[in-house]
Amino acid sequence: MGNCLEGRSKVDKFLSSQTTNSVANQIPNRSAHASSLSGPTVPSNDEKFTSVATQVPHRNAHASTLSSLTIPSNNESFTFGNVLTPKLSEGEILSLPNLKAFTMTELKNITRNFCPDNLIGEGGFGYVYKGRIDEHTLIALRPGVVAVKKLKPEGFQGHKEWLSELNYLGQLHHPNLVKLIGYCLEGENRLLVYEYMSKGSLEKHLFKKGARPLSWAIRIRVAIDAARGLSFLHNSEQQVIYRDFKASNILLDSEFNAKLSDFGYAKEGPTGDNTHVSTRVMGTKGYAAPEYIATGRLTAKCDVYSFGVVLLELLSGRRAVDKTKVGVEQNLVDWAKPYLGDRRKVFRIMDTKLEGQYPQKGAFMVAILALQCISEVKLRPDMSAVLHGLEQHQADKHGSSPSHPEQPRGSSPSPRPQSPLTPNTAAVNISSPLKSPLLKSSPG
Repeated sequence: MGNCLEGRSKVDKFLSSQTTNSVANQIPNRSAHASSLSGPTVPSNDEKFTSVATQVPHRNAHASTLSSLTIPSNNESFTFGNVLTPKLSEGEILSLPNLKAFTMTELKNITRNFCPDNLIGEGGFGYVYKGRIDEHTLIALRPGVVAVKKLKPEGFQGHKEWLSELNYLGQLHHPNLVKLIGYCLEGENRLLVYEYMSKGSLEKHLFKKGARPLSWAIRIRVAIDAARGLSFLHNSEQQVIYRDFKASNILLDSEFNAKLSDFGYAKEGPTGDNTHVSTRVMGTKGYAAPEYIATGRLTAKCDVYSFGVVLLELLSGRRAVDKTKVGVEQNLVDWAKPYLGDRRKVFRIMDTKLEGQYPQKGAFMVAILALQCISEVKLRPDMSAVLHGLEQHQADKHGSSPSHPEQPRGSSPSPRPQSPLTPNTAAVNISSPLKSPLLKSSPG
């Protein structure tokens, strides 16, 4: 783990300065799906959007020095270095630790001259190819497999996302973040090289026609892994807000370990006395927090909302937004919310592909967690608390015995809960964030 560099990150200020004041608009997906790091993409209803928000408030001007930060998690230590200035001269990029600077010749060899047979993804950002390298020397050779993302020469937004991804993944290291192996900055060429995630995206497994259904145990494991990744970002000394958490950005390796990918929209969190960052609204329909869309005020709780939506997708097997459905069922949050706080009704939203093979108690607990995550921003837990709740369920010896929950016969509906945090059934113990001198609660 390399030494962390000194100085504050200026990447967000740079990216914000490139944003012009224009009318809020709808923009289709402009970046290649994260699933492109793993295999062919699955058709998605995801739509990117951007809109104009207020100017970024003044932040502390003083420079801060970051030493190596160790965060205990799963008996492993991880380091977080500050994000580099985005001016990114070739010399500055070459100073990034643990990243290889590839030449175009090397990447042509790795991908067989970007052969169409190796194309595994495409989007507004560019193209993603499967390549093979030696895992130790990083020379083009079998059997090591990587994913190579090539930026389209046109498109300013793609260039900004490339800078952001390089800055964040170049210095963030955690088992639940996809590993960036290297990059290429040669003339007009902009490429990134990642580890290859063989099982593809969570989106593919949940929604692709004919995909083998994920078991309850795997779904919980994926949720925990993703929560660990977000919690790491939020609780780092220099907080990072992911800003585009969704099923297609969660990649799975050969053993279904989950990792977050695609940091093109990641942004540094508020500092000092600031409670939020005011920024241009960017994200994906159905996953973005309502208050962020309305005001442009970004906090870590926006990621928590998105996490709650993904929890609902894991529970129900439905997309966040499904235009093939009618009325309220088009929006997963609107459709599922009335059932989440009632133990006797939650079975109505459960994925039929599970065929009833899930624990009733566990499903209700996860439903309550999801309800908390999509609640009003002041009522949302932080990711440390969400992670602890999921780990508590996994450790529960009663959580492994499948039983199909059935609606009680002859029972009258229970009154609606007074608050999403006070369901009208037996309380689910969602503990407060883990106490650690190295962890801080994400600002609300």
